[in-house]
Amino acid sequence: MTTHLHTISVLVENKFGVLARVAGMISGRGFNIDSLNVAPTHDAELSRITLVLKGDDQALDLCMKQLRKLINVVDVSDIKETQAIARELVLVKVKADPKKHSELLEITNSFHGKIVNETPHSVIIEVTVELSKVSAFLTAIEAFGILELARTGQLSLKR
Repeated sequence: MTTHLHTISVLVENKFGVLARVAGMISGRGFNIDSLNVAPTHDAELSRITLVLKGDDQALDLCMKQLRKLINVVDVSDIKETQAIARELVLVKVKADPKKHSELLEITNSFHGKIVNETPHSVIIEVTVELSKVSAFLTAIEAFGILELARTGQLSLKR
């Protein structure tokens, strides 16, 4: 069986223990969670959990059926790459080098990012990009000296 990445969107009620039940059920099915994001929706009573999992299609189908049975789960959907808009937010702190500031700004602008903080020792850059561009951005700024990195993981919505 072929394993590949799957993006699952789980709409849940904002109740204590929901995330633990969802994550426990996923890991109990033998999936490794590559990325997990949870945040409230426009409705204060609901949150969206976006999971990126690696596994085969048969196991994924069983996993989704089990998710639908969990208490406080409102909706579960498999988001196919071609059916969705997917992005990731990256915050990265790099060493400040006045001699290379214009080059860093050029790279940041080429990924539609922005510098959100500058100190004499570091620069923090914010970039929100398609998943395929995250690695390219990180490779492009690696030579400046990455001090810290934070990523949201994939966020997706069906078109």
